[in-house]
Amino acid sequence: MQLHVALALYGVGAAFQIRSELGLDPWDAFHQGLAIRAGVRIGTMVILVGLVALLLWIPLRQRPGIGTAINVVLVGVSINIGMAVLPPVNPLPWQIVLLFAGILTSGMASGMSVAAGLGPGPRDGLMTGFAERVGWSIRTTRTCLELVVLALGFILGGTVGIGTVAFAILVGPVTQFSLHVFAINPPEARPLGGGESFERGI
Repeated sequence: MQLHVALALYGVGAAFQIRSELGLDPWDAFHQGLAIRAGVRIGTMVILVGLVALLLWIPLRQRPGIGTAINVVLVGVSINIGMAVLPPVNPLPWQIVLLFAGILTSGMASGMSVAAGLGPGPRDGLMTGFAERVGWSIRTTRTCLELVVLALGFILGGTVGIGTVAFAILVGPVTQFSLHVFAINPPEARPLGGGESFERGI
């Protein structure tokens, strides 16, 4: 139940950020750019990219959990629903409100998802798989991967701006707080381990 709520909330948080038009996180800028080029809804592209990422797990020898499969579909569906319900917003103060609401919701949802312990999202498995193959740290691998997708998203027409910077600064602390609040087992009983490096989540 916690995982389903988390993934649905993550989609809603992403929709808030998209509607703010102030800048997206690297992966969603990439999703948006691809969606614009392909002429499909961004949530649909999130699902398609998730499926491709999951296929790349095979040569990287990553093992999905039940949460991985649910993640592939539910986040994209939630984004499409959120975009259908939320109208474009103006003026700027309301856009700022939506941006921070999106970052807060996404960060809380990320912590809830990791704390459920039912498997990483497809993009995170891609990150950890690359890290294992090349021998880099998770932090270095994640930074390089997200810089690449951010650059591609910008080139393709995804929204990159102050919201992108705000997300990078704020989502980690919010996710860390959420991890401890929503942990299925208390920290002293079950170390969080790799989940603490997750930060973005989905």
